[in-house]
Amino acid sequence: MSGYIEKFHALPPNMRGALFVILGTAFFVLTDIVVKLTGERFHPAQMSIFRYGVGFILLAPLFIRTGRVKLRTKRLKLHFVRAILATLGQAGIFYTVIHLQLADATAMNFTRPLFLTILAIFILKEVVGIHRWCATLIGFTGVIVMMRPFGGEVDIAWGVALVTALLFSSGLIIIRILGREDPPGTILFWYHIFGIIFFAGPAAYVWVHPTLHEWVLLCLIATFTAIGMNFFVRGFSVGESSLMGTMEYIRLVFAALAGYFIFTEVPDMWTWVGAGVIVSATLYITRHEAKTGKT
Repeated sequence: MSGYIEKFHALPPNMRGALFVILGTAFFVLTDIVVKLTGERFHPAQMSIFRYGVGFILLAPLFIRTGRVKLRTKRLKLHFVRAILATLGQAGIFYTVIHLQLADATAMNFTRPLFLTILAIFILKEVVGIHRWCATLIGFTGVIVMMRPFGGEVDIAWGVALVTALLFSSGLIIIRILGREDPPGTILFWYHIFGIIFFAGPAAYVWVHPTLHEWVLLCLIATFTAIGMNFFVRGFSVGESSLMGTMEYIRLVFAALAGYFIFTEVPDMWTWVGAGVIVSATLYITRHEAKTGKT
């Protein structure tokens, strides 16, 4: 085993980072699979309480290393606002994964950089050039294609997916602000504390008692998410951010394969066309930001 580890560390940093990110995307897709499997019996609020409760336990070593002093924050109100946005976004992700095909729900996650462009202007006061604006507008045309408005009525899950992406993007903007003073352990600590508080009441109201098998599945939602996040952090810490960001799009392939073989979902032409437009637009934004030296 030690020999394989040595060979792995001998790889170029970008290759190691890419492998970490690919593993992270695989675990995120595993999370979506479990959410879809349990979605017929359990409300997103009940899934969320498992997500934050088990997640808090798994992250306890990080909180201990961060220390009691650093876990105290002067920006508790901002942590509270960020937690509201992100926890609502988490419940929205569960809802869209349950009600949309996995490939569609995954592709809609990739709209976050598009919303970040708009939010960066109004919140961070960033100056956005014409190239990024055009890429953002083109990206949203891909969203419209995926929503298939040509037949008249549009499934509400598409609207939830868009709002979810906006909520998470807003949360990411706040993380940028919080990160100026608070370490990651502090941000994650208050995120999970507030998540547990927010979902305790709704989860109790919609509670369905799980079987032993379902207890395991619900705990796996948080476990797979935590493992995926760990791999992502490792990937972005050793590889170039612009390159690591592009590796995340392999998640769409994993999601399409999982949807096909597990849930017999067959993405149609509009899924691939719309997803292709969204991915192309966000890739352009990522590359353009890398060239201009922005983080």
